[in-house]
Amino acid sequence: MRVLLIGANGYLGRFVADRLLADPAVQLTALGRGDDADVRFDLAAGSPGALTRFLDAVHPQVVVNCAGATRGGARELTRHNTVAVATVCEGLRRSGCGARLVHLGCGAEYGPSQPGSSTAEDAVPRPGGPYGVSKLAATELVLNSGLDAVVLRVFSPAGPGTPAGSPLGRLAEALRRAMQSGDGELKLGGLGVQRDFVDVRDVARAVHAAALSAAQGVINIGSGRAVRLRDAAAVLARVAGYGGALHELDGPPGAMVRGLIGHQRTDSEHHAPTMPVHPYPDGCGSWQQADVRTARDRLGWRPRIGLEESLADIWMEAACRI
Repeated sequence: MRVLLIGANGYLGRFVADRLLADPAVQLTALGRGDDADVRFDLAAGSPGALTRFLDAVHPQVVVNCAGATRGGARELTRHNTVAVATVCEGLRRSGCGARLVHLGCGAEYGPSQPGSSTAEDAVPRPGGPYGVSKLAATELVLNSGLDAVVLRVFSPAGPGTPAGSPLGRLAEALRRAMQSGDGELKLGGLGVQRDFVDVRDVARAVHAAALSAAQGVINIGSGRAVRLRDAAAVLARVAGYGGALHELDGPPGAMVRGLIGHQRTDSEHHAPTMPVHPYPDGCGSWQQADVRTARDRLGWRPRIGLEESLADIWMEAACRI
C-alpha cells in the first residue's frame, strides 16, 4: 500500500510515520516543509495544481494529513489548518490517483461540553477559540469534498515528544526545575480542568487502522475518560520521584500568578517556585471527554497505553535535561 504522509516531522506525524513504517505492506513517502521530508512542499503556500502533479507522479493509495499548527494568531492558524487542507482536498480531486484521505482533526472542534458528559461524533461543534474554529473548518472541507475520507478527532494527545509548551509539558518542566534547584515545594496553577488524554502511540495505531478501513465521516480518538490536570500532576510527581509538596493555586481563568518557575517567591506563607496560571489552550472550558465507541465499532481500535505510562515517558524526556 502506497501511503503519502503529510506532516511527518510534527508531534503526531513522527509516531504515525513510525507506525506505518513498521507495516511491511506500506510504502511510505513523507511530504512536508522540513529538510527531512522525502519531498519538500508547503501546503499553506503551494498551489493545488503543484500538489496534483506530485500526486499523479507518486500515485498513493492513501494520503494521511497530520500537518497543522496549534499556536499562533487566527490568520496563521487559518493558513496552516484550513487553507492547507483546502489545498489537499483540491489536489486530490484533480488527481487521478483516487487516494483515500485520513485527516487528523481535534477534540477542540467540539468546544466546551457539559461536565460529566461524553462527547459523541453527532454533537454540534461549538469551538471556543480560533484553533478549534480553524480545525473545524478543515473538517468541513474534508467532509464536503466528495473524497473517500475519514476525519479522526484526536482529543488531548500525551506521551513521548509532548511539546514543552503544552500543559503536561509545562508541568514536567516545573517539576524538573524544582528538583534541579532542590525546592521542597512547588506551587501550581490552572489544574482544575479535566481532559481526555490519549497516548500519541495509540493515536498512531488509530491512523493506521483508519488507513486500512473503509470508514468515512468523523471518528473520535480518545481514552474515553476525563482526568483532572491536578491528578495528572500528582502522578507526574510520583513517577518523577519528587518528594516535595505540591500546592495548587486557584485563580480566575486567565489569571497570572506572580513569580516565575525557578524563582524564589518571598511571602508570608511559602518560599516556593510557582507555575503561572494559564487557561487551557484548546478553548474547551473545564471538561472534555470523548465517546470512543465509534472507533471501537468501525476501526476495531481501543486505547492501550494508560496515562501513567504516558506521563512516565514525558518525565523521562524532561529528566534528560536535569
